[in-house]
Amino acid sequence: MKQIILTLIAAISICELGSLAAIAAAPNELTKSETAAGWKLLFDGKTSKGWRSFRKTTFPEKGWVIENGILKHVARGGGGDIITDGEYDNFDLEWDWMVPAGANNGIKYLITEKRDRVVGHEYQMIDDKTAPEAKHTTGSFYDVLPPSKEKPLKPVGEWNHSRVLIQGNHVEHWLNGSKILSYELGSEEVLKAVQNSKFKSIPDFGKKIKGHIILTEHTDEASYKNIKIRPLP
Repeated sequence: MKQIILTLIAAISICELGSLAAIAAAPNELTKSETAAGWKLLFDGKTSKGWRSFRKTTFPEKGWVIENGILKHVARGGGGDIITDGEYDNFDLEWDWMVPAGANNGIKYLITEKRDRVVGHEYQMIDDKTAPEAKHTTGSFYDVLPPSKEKPLKPVGEWNHSRVLIQGNHVEHWLNGSKILSYELGSEEVLKAVQNSKFKSIPDFGKKIKGHIILTEHTDEASYKNIKIRPLP
């Protein structure tokens, strides 16, 4: 009798695991519940659809490769930044990323092509051992505001999961499930910090605008997958 009960428990556990596997999305795919909630993929794992060069209609011919479900920036590839076709103001953005030792990269948001260059708020992604100061470390609002001192950053060479949430003027940076920075667009704190940054001469920097999302070039390797966004009202 005991053996029968153990067998039944094992069978139930296998069924539960199978159900969980069915619920979990494959890489670069959405679950049914995510789709119902309004999430949209920004990278399908196979093509560059939805991305292009800044102020151009085409994807760069060099510097970026797609292989094994990963969108990778090639170190010193010379392809330039890539920008989303769509523009967003209120949104929930999530992605997985990985950089090698010594690498520096980032995702920028609130990007407008009305400016002559690719300038926007940046979620920094870097080997923290090489960051010159706190406001340049992973998860910072690059060169403006530092993240929390305690953050669950994984070692270089491992995948990290990040998130940027914007609703109204409220912005949050998340790393591996933990909120590490929050700020208010247009606030006295942000505008003062901008004046102490390299962006002080950029009109309206630090204020709310509708814009694109950009994967930056820099010069180092960076890998991305599971990039998805949920536009918010």
